[in-house]
This record gives sequence, structure tokens and C-alpha cells, in this order.
Amino acid sequence: QVRLVESGGGSMQAGGSLRLSCTTSEYTYSTYCMGWFRQAPGKEREGVAASYPNSTSTYYSDSVKGRFTISQDNAKNTLYLQMNSLKPEDTATYFCTADIVPCSLRPLEYTYWGRGIQVTVSS
Repeated sequence: QVRLVESGGGSMQAGGSLRLSCTTSEYTYSTYCMGWFRQAPGKEREGVAASYPNSTSTYYSDSVKGRFTISQDNAKNTLYLQMNSLKPEDTATYFCTADIVPCSLRPLEYTYWGRGIQVTVSS
């Protein structure tokens, strides 16, 4: 069973930064595509960023490109999402996800999800 544990959310003013973390097993971390999605109230879940093992290829949505960075710490089996220049529209519940499929930003292609963590950005 794949277990994904997110941490690091919280509240921040616009223009600030937050870093999300997602820790999983060594097997999942080294084998699966892992990514971050988010869902705001009343909106569909949308892909934010995704990464192949060892960050060989990364993908970003246009809405976060240039502001968010997905990265990995191999020693800790942890995926990160560094979020800079935060905007109020980044407010959402953020989910870590993984699956053994080609990486994408389409939520239907992922089977395994963390519980989600809240990020709130105030203006």
C-alpha cells in the first residue's frame, strides 16, 4: 500500500513563500511518478507539478510556472513543493499524489493520494 504524508502548509500573505513536503516509502519514491495537485472550494482538482523519480523530468501548470518548484530529497524519500510569490488564488487544499504511470497533471491518472494540506494566502 502506498502511503503519502504531507506537511508544511499554513497561512501566508501574498508575495510570501511556503514549502510543502510529502514523505513516502523508498520504493514509491524511487519508482513512481509523484506530483502535487490542489483543489479550491467549488473548483475541480488541478495539477500543479509532477516529477519522475530523481527529478529526471518535471512538469508544471502554467498558473505556477516560474513561481513553484518541485524537488526531491533522495535521502529522506521526500518530495517538496517550494511555493514562492504566493497569490490569493493559490489558496487551496494541496494533495501529494503518486502512481506508476507516465507523469502528467491529469488527476484521473493517479491512484494514490495523501490526505491533503491547507494553504491559505491572504491579500
